[in-house]
Amino acid sequence: MRQTTICLLVTDNKILLAMKKRGHGVGKWNGAGGKAVEGETIEQTAIRETQEEIGVTPLHLEKVGAIAFYFSPELKFDHTTTIFLCDKWAGELKESEEMRPQWFAKENIPYDEMWESDRKWLPKIMSGKKITATARYDAVNSMIEYSEKEVSVL
Repeated sequence: MRQTTICLLVTDNKILLAMKKRGHGVGKWNGAGGKAVEGETIEQTAIRETQEEIGVTPLHLEKVGAIAFYFSPELKFDHTTTIFLCDKWAGELKESEEMRPQWFAKENIPYDEMWESDRKWLPKIMSGKKITATARYDAVNSMIEYSEKEVSVL
């Protein structure tokens, strides 16, 4: 399985999401992140992708989730995503060709404009829980199955 990351910047009452402007997931809010390259740790991937997509360097990452995503076979996009929360970073936010970052109050997360599975796992990690999950999507990116469990260590 391809290894990917999501990095979510958080403050006391806000979360930073970014609008995907191209590629898989275009038109959806998500965290910064992407595919690991050979030789990188998953933490290095989260840092590099966050720098590339929204212009900041994470200084403190907390691993809070791992989700195996399965898509219709013709899409060839199955992957395992490690989810990080980040409460310290350096640099200034900026829009890239791929992502447009925006802060949201935690009570106003735009779930209707996110992946269906995000609606299930994001509230849990925002409340301090750690999870592992599996999400299956069909050929038109509709979720057809989701399972999850809380864990104490990832």
